Amino acid sequence: MSPQVTAGWDDGGSPVSDEARAAAERQATFREVFSQPEYRAVFIASALSWFGDYVAKAAVTVLVYDQTQSVAMSAAAFAISYLPWLLGGPLLATVAERHPYRTVMVSADLVRMVLVGSIALIEMPAPLLLVVIFLCTLANPPSQAARSALLPLILTGDRLVVGLSVNLTTGQAAQVVGYVAGAAIAAANPRLALAIDAGTYAVSAVLIRLGVRDRPPAMTAAHRSHLLRETADGFHIVFGTPVLRSIALLVFAAMLFAVVPEGLAAAWAATLGANEAERGFSQALIMAASPAGYIIGGLATARLLRPDLRRALIRPFAVLAPLSLVPALFSPSAVGIAVMAAICGFAVAGMMPAANGLFVQALPHGFRARAFGVMQSGTQIMQGAAVLATGVLAEHNPIPQVVGLWSLAGVVLILLAATQWPSADRFNATAAAANQPGLAQPPVPDPLDEPVRQNGAHQGDARDVVEQVQLPGKMER
Repeated sequence: MSPQVTAGWDDGGSPVSDEARAAAERQATFREVFSQPEYRAVFIASALSWFGDYVAKAAVTVLVYDQTQSVAMSAAAFAISYLPWLLGGPLLATVAERHPYRTVMVSADLVRMVLVGSIALIEMPAPLLLVVIFLCTLANPPSQAARSALLPLILTGDRLVVGLSVNLTTGQAAQVVGYVAGAAIAAANPRLALAIDAGTYAVSAVLIRLGVRDRPPAMTAAHRSHLLRETADGFHIVFGTPVLRSIALLVFAAMLFAVVPEGLAAAWAATLGANEAERGFSQALIMAASPAGYIIGGLATARLLRPDLRRALIRPFAVLAPLSLVPALFSPSAVGIAVMAAICGFAVAGMMPAANGLFVQALPHGFRARAFGVMQSGTQIMQGAAVLATGVLAEHNPIPQVVGLWSLAGVVLILLAATQWPSADRFNATAAAANQPGLAQPPVPDPLDEPVRQNGAHQGDARDVVEQVQLPGKMER
């Protein structure tokens, strides 16, 4: 059986008040988001873990290279962190719904603290080191899925969207700062960098344990079936529910393009500079531009745009992401490439939190961790496929031509995906179904095609009565 759904009710089991609904609908501020003690704990813990992760990634590549003098082994040490999401991310994420989210997050932090600490303290051969790193990264999917599913229980309405924007931009900032700090520390002592990462996990575990209230599992023992079946339910609800499917397809399509400048930065920079110094500067400029645009876009859209305007701009921002890279056809300089990449990052940051907010509203509480696993694995696969495909094409064609034509095809793809975007009525009906207390099965059938009955009397299709449903963050026509 599928888990019960409690979305639309507060943690005490009381209906959401009209005042709470009004507060959820209006534009939230950063102050309101950070006024939530639980969010502060999750945010600080996450920021520390992200910073430590990127410090450790830089350090591990140095450690492996020093031992093996092999570029391939060093690259494998970096890439291995993506394997859990590609090989079994949705399955691992399903574990998060079987246990309290706080317990999952704390346990994952402690496991990673011990494993990373062992690498810092114990000399081990490179193959064994890679195995330990892989075991460490297996804790990422359940931990991230638990955090993703927990946030809608802490933040409601537009506060959730603003909180997601803050998290995403902080993650990008942690990436830049973590890589720089990790490279600097690893140059002197890579094991010190790994010890710092282990310390961030320890602090994160304490913050989550003390700062986050314990909640029962989203999936009770009575609703468990089989881990594989529960994982399949996650795919079923994402791709079997028309509203969720349309959001997922738009997000996946956007991921095929946003990562391309960063993924091809080294090879692209090699065609621009006359010497090593110029090529190094060009690569750094290109790789830093997308995260910088992402940070600016995430903060600007969260702070300056009303909730309804953010939702209305999801599709335009999705189109802008590949469109901003089409001028690559004119072989721009490194500065021009950086500007394009920054605009692309800005556009993705503008669409992702709002799309994520709509996705969560249309998703039953008991499926959030599993759906996150599906979406995260999908984005990882799309990004990897995009870099691999454009890299192969660039082996036989000029990089500017590859990026420009790839992005031009992306504009067409995004426009096609946007045609499947749900209407306001369709979204509101799906969100209403997802927020019904006690829902035992995922709302796969389109609610607008279902008859509505009250006291046994037929009231027409849901399409006719959907405007009677009042929801936080309701999509307007």
